[in-house]
Amino acid sequence: MRVLIIGSGGRESAFAWSINKSPKLEALYCAPGNPGTATLAKNLDINIKDFNAIKRTVIENGIGLVIVGPEEPLVNGLGDFFKSDDQLKDILFIGPGRQGAQLEGSKEFAKEFMERWSIPTASYKSFSKSSITEAEKFLQTLRAPYVLKADGLAAGKGVVIPDNIDDAVRELHSMLDGKFGPAGDKVVIEEYLHGIELSVFVLTDGKDYLILPEAKDYKRIGDGDTGLNTGGMGAVSPVPFADEKFMKKVEERIIKPTIEGLKGDGIKYTGFIFIGLMNCGGDPYVIEYNVRMGDPETEAVLPRIKSDMLAHLIAAARGELGAETIVKDDRQAMTLVTVSGGYPEEYVKGFVIKGLEELKEVNLFHAGTKSLDGQIVTAGGRVLAITALDNNIECCRKILYREVSSVSYEGIYYRTDIGSDLMHY
Repeated sequence: MRVLIIGSGGRESAFAWSINKSPKLEALYCAPGNPGTATLAKNLDINIKDFNAIKRTVIENGIGLVIVGPEEPLVNGLGDFFKSDDQLKDILFIGPGRQGAQLEGSKEFAKEFMERWSIPTASYKSFSKSSITEAEKFLQTLRAPYVLKADGLAAGKGVVIPDNIDDAVRELHSMLDGKFGPAGDKVVIEEYLHGIELSVFVLTDGKDYLILPEAKDYKRIGDGDTGLNTGGMGAVSPVPFADEKFMKKVEERIIKPTIEGLKGDGIKYTGFIFIGLMNCGGDPYVIEYNVRMGDPETEAVLPRIKSDMLAHLIAAARGELGAETIVKDDRQAMTLVTVSGGYPEEYVKGFVIKGLEELKEVNLFHAGTKSLDGQIVTAGGRVLAITALDNNIECCRKILYREVSSVSYEGIYYRTDIGSDLMHY
């Protein structure tokens, strides 16, 4: 099988690494990819917003399977583009169509879906600028902290959780005044759920599903979960508080109703469903859906899949997932993300990264990097994702922080507490 991975971050690097191990792989391409994927695949310099460029790439390279990493092409209808084109409709494709992608593309759509299919989630209401007075009144009925979400896509940063009512009202006005651009034209206000967060990942062909290893990510920029939200500073898998009893609840109360709900709504869905959950005293509640794998969770999840990931993806795209069995590594995986100084606010790119050749005991996944004059330089906010696999969290932490100390670039920053909160479980 000739495979095309669409995207350029750490998630796509991890997919390239995982798929490259499959005996079913004939040739691997990444569009546009990064210096990390270039060691495993042929990078193709195309604009992934240009669907016709993707079509040309697929046809010219004889691609048999397309895997979409980021959410934006899916929300913008790339899946429908493939299904409606005579030259592309028989190409295997991992990702939902535009309607299914609204699970991530619209927080309001997702909340209405959960309400319709009795999937446990926080109570909520949604508001636009014309109903800002009603929104302020609704905030007054809630207890702090307050959860405000931009309805549309905001690069994983469209959620704010103010600690007091004055800040909540201020954030509400800021969001509806364009803080997150068009994504914030509508704001969903939710009841705050008290618990501990984790992510569950499902691969489905619309009928059957495989539950991938779960993960916990770390969103805040600072140690102790302080500071601004980011795209993710690290991840661990498995999650010690997600035991067999809890995961059975997740499957029965959330995964099965989600798959049945999609079928009941007439939505044909092939691909990943990322379910952001809150464990509230042993009961799972959905915080959000994403319609692709998470980043940096993917970099901790895929190294724990011992079975052939490409075989699973091919089966899902063909509607034959019921015959597949996923095999998971029992060991602990932990991912640490290094970022550019100033991230998630303004930062400078183009700094030379040194010491990558010193990484011996970990998997290195490039995220925001590029090649320039024979050197690897920083090219994004999140620069590298480094994953250790060992017997327990403590061992993984020792390996990660020892290894990352050999890497340097101007302004390098990373959290020093990834996984430390889970060591008492």
